[in-house]
Amino acid sequence: MKSPTPRGALAALSLSMLLASLGTSIANVGLPSLVQAFDASFQAVQWVVLAYLLAITAVIVSVGRLGDLMGRSRLLLTGLLLFTAASALCGMAPSLGLLIAARALQGLGAAIMMAMTMALVGETVAKERTGRAMGLLGSMSAMGTALGPSIGGVLIAGFGWRALFCITVPLGLLTFALARRYLRVDRREQQPTSSGFSFLSTLRDSTLSAGLVMSALVSAVMMATLVVGPFYLTHGAGLDPAWMGLTMAVGPCVSALMGVPAGRLTDRFGSGPMTIAGLLAMLVGCLLLSLTPLNLGIAGYIGPLIILTLGYAQFQAANNTAVMSDVLADRRGAVAGLLNLSRNLGLIAGASALSAVFAQVSGDLATASPADVGSGMQTTFSVASVLIIASLLVVVFALCDQGRKHSVFKN
Repeated sequence: MKSPTPRGALAALSLSMLLASLGTSIANVGLPSLVQAFDASFQAVQWVVLAYLLAITAVIVSVGRLGDLMGRSRLLLTGLLLFTAASALCGMAPSLGLLIAARALQGLGAAIMMAMTMALVGETVAKERTGRAMGLLGSMSAMGTALGPSIGGVLIAGFGWRALFCITVPLGLLTFALARRYLRVDRREQQPTSSGFSFLSTLRDSTLSAGLVMSALVSAVMMATLVVGPFYLTHGAGLDPAWMGLTMAVGPCVSALMGVPAGRLTDRFGSGPMTIAGLLAMLVGCLLLSLTPLNLGIAGYIGPLIILTLGYAQFQAANNTAVMSDVLADRRGAVAGLLNLSRNLGLIAGASALSAVFAQVSGDLATASPADVGSGMQTTFSVASVLIIASLLVVVFALCDQGRKHSVFKN
């Protein structure tokens, strides 16, 4: 078999990341339809989303390590088949319980796809182009998040809720065909040369540990835009649901467009400086959201949101590159799993902790005034600014530690 072309392999990896992200966002818009279809409560149908996320969070580090042991390309193909089959089961589910179970299987497949996609970048592109590849994967993840609600709305209107899951079946088969054609599936990846593997010893690496901490903190901040944003735009800025949805799509669209340019900047100027640049842009966005007068309305929200999202895209490309570039070949899967786990934990923390801050300041949203909701939004992003400052301190300390180690080595 011929060696894979980088473009064909990157296409397979990009579609894998797109599918995993789409699996999260496309199901959200179907919850109201599922309440009616199964005559269930909102709390019950929420498990259609939660089962997927919890499955990813629970197994992503383990499947990353499994890929290191059995072969990452083979495991990616297995994950694609599992995701595709589970998507078909979701579309045919006769009851809510079976739908939730199928979504958990789909989440398992998505966990494999997310971990193996990032781990395989090191075998697909040259090291000096890693930033661009990571930026592309970030763009595809953001694109899946942005496209999910819009595609889902069209599918529900035309074909019903089952189409939300059936649409990923042909996409999954296409991705499997590309991966089978362009990735090296006829050889075993390098087996571990060390006698054992320890997560604790791996985490002693300052670049890796700093990258994981920053990933969690930054993800929590970005989750605040997805949780607090809709309430502020509807209750604070007075937008109707259609305009609110369009405004919410601005962030993912900006992130999708910025991914590849952010990767190019990382390759050119280095992951350390561009990580700091991304965090500084995020800090500016958070501060503007916490200080901008509420009478500016939607313009006062979109402008800072764009700055925040541009910074996030740059941070994500640079941080992922820093974490994955120098990882030993026999640990790429496990480290990719850790990176995805830190992101998921950050999303969960942002959805719970920062939304609690918003609720505490705003009060009962059923009776809260626009000014109360605006104050809640400002306070939430004041707290988010503190998280970004903490991330800046982490990266500065990590860079100083690297410089100190290099100095000792030279002496």
